[in-house]
Amino acid sequence: MTFSRRSFIKTTAIGTAGLICASPFADGFALTPLPASTDLYALSEQLLKQWAKGLLDLQVLDKANTNNYGGIYCPANKTVHGRVGDAIYPFYYLAEKTKDSRYIDAATLQYRWMERRVSQPDGSWLNEPVKDSWKGTTVFSSIALAETLKNHGSIMDNGLKKEIADRLLKAADYIYNNFSIKYGNINYPITASYALSLIGTMLDVPKYKIKGRELAHSALNYFTPKNGFLQGEGGPIDKPSPKGCFSIDLGYNVEESLPSLVLYGLLNNDEEVLTMVTRSLHTHMEFMLPDGGWDNSWGTRNYKWTYYGSRTTDGSQTAYALMAHRDARFYKAALKNTRFLQECTKDNLLQGGPHYASHNVPVCVHHTFCHIKSLTTILDHPHINPKVNIRTIKLPREEIYGGHFFRDIQTWLIAKGNFKATITGYDREYKEYKNGHASGGAMTMLWHQKTGPIFTASMTEYQMIEADNMQADTDPLAMPLTPRIELRTITDIFMNICDLDARIEREITHDSVIIKTRSKLVNKNQQDPKSGELNCRVNYHFTDKSVSIKFNFDKGFNDGKVKIILPVISSSTEKHSLNNNQIRIYKGSAILQITSTAKLTLMPTTIKNRVFNFVPGLEAIPLSIDQNEAIITIEVI
Repeated sequence: MTFSRRSFIKTTAIGTAGLICASPFADGFALTPLPASTDLYALSEQLLKQWAKGLLDLQVLDKANTNNYGGIYCPANKTVHGRVGDAIYPFYYLAEKTKDSRYIDAATLQYRWMERRVSQPDGSWLNEPVKDSWKGTTVFSSIALAETLKNHGSIMDNGLKKEIADRLLKAADYIYNNFSIKYGNINYPITASYALSLIGTMLDVPKYKIKGRELAHSALNYFTPKNGFLQGEGGPIDKPSPKGCFSIDLGYNVEESLPSLVLYGLLNNDEEVLTMVTRSLHTHMEFMLPDGGWDNSWGTRNYKWTYYGSRTTDGSQTAYALMAHRDARFYKAALKNTRFLQECTKDNLLQGGPHYASHNVPVCVHHTFCHIKSLTTILDHPHINPKVNIRTIKLPREEIYGGHFFRDIQTWLIAKGNFKATITGYDREYKEYKNGHASGGAMTMLWHQKTGPIFTASMTEYQMIEADNMQADTDPLAMPLTPRIELRTITDIFMNICDLDARIEREITHDSVIIKTRSKLVNKNQQDPKSGELNCRVNYHFTDKSVSIKFNFDKGFNDGKVKIILPVISSSTEKHSLNNNQIRIYKGSAILQITSTAKLTLMPTTIKNRVFNFVPGLEAIPLSIDQNEAIITIEVI
């Protein structure tokens, strides 16, 4: 495989004006210098150039390689992904910004690759250069090319400009004729609302604008009445679960659907849409962690969760930065998440999670060529810098509020002292798939200000639900990251975190928050072991200084052995010490200490005493406890 080796003009370093940002999961917020004082746009410009270099270095320039020539090769998947043409938009932005024609050359080659390898006679583009691949992603390529013409068409060759405009009409016809509010997951009709409105406005096709408005206003019916989440990531889209939940995915909402509705609303001055979106942005912002990560530990499509967002979506910057005039916290959310993207960047590519590098996991280019578009979008719009001191603004999860309950997803958020936690009984699975996100009263996130995540969820069973958009897990000792009670038999696995019927109660005292959960050990089909029903009780006790978890399960099983599994999040660069009842993990200037009333056993691993899970791209030290009624206490000292 032959790639380019372009020599880029060196750019002047952006000043650091006293701002420092947190490296993921480090002690406090005082490690890596950031550009400008609180300037989201300076940081976005820097990352845009960095990622563009990483993508261009992977562009295939060997003409003899006819299938891949002009595309961007993915080192992880050993292929050229069908949507790499979306990077044409940021390349044209940089071409106009830097006056460097090499970006135009690269973009032209990408467009030719798209037309040769994924373009279809019906006007669509395939998601992958494979027969019968999904065509819904036509909407994303349409937006990228339309934004290119709208914002940077003045520097485009007239012949190519007309060719792309004509091609966009064919793509828009495909979207117009095939998309409805129930086409695919909700992200598709919502992004179609903006795509049709944008193309209709640019190329003066009224019917596109009319249908774009119909889709946008139909989407207003899919915001949940209690909490204001956007629902529809899965199905059945109109039928609630037994607990009254609908299909909600944080990653797709904040990084794709809500940004598209913001763009639609701003383009058309549609206040009805913007008002609804503003409310929903507030709700979703409750799940931004203080380090800038997104807590999608519970979402229906969390099989793509990368901790900072999602694998194949564009990014939350578009929604939050462009709406910052309505709430200065939106600007801070966009800035903090962009800082985290910077910290997850290595060798000029955005990794799929914080521990890809420490675990030597190959990086898929999908993360980069998707998220680079969001940064380009906010740079192409008027910059909104709220006239406030960012350091004095608190995001919702930076507050200490005890507990918040979100009925629409049957999930508690806890904020006590420096601890933040998520406990969920969310019972809506993704379509027909089983063992996706954790449920059962699971603690899907435990986070501390000095250490970052201590526990997180993953998929309960890692499945390649979208094989072209995910990476295969070849580690035979890989496991779910969610803390759990588990029974393994010869033929099946039963876990409390599988139980969709679990019940959660909260108690509050003057100095603590207590969450009590009741569940059963069931398999992915909600079935009991052959030996009979096994009930579990897991209680979480939060104080300002510590978190205690008590595990209890029924006795009398005889077809296997029940274990308590505790994968503790820890990069393999961190030192740790383990004795019978206590583990200490050294995280910068802080020590994470977990003490147990029963023996802690290190489970087998393939490398570095760590397991790695692609959801959400983290390493963990896997510990187990064989004793019932064990209590663990978590402290940061």
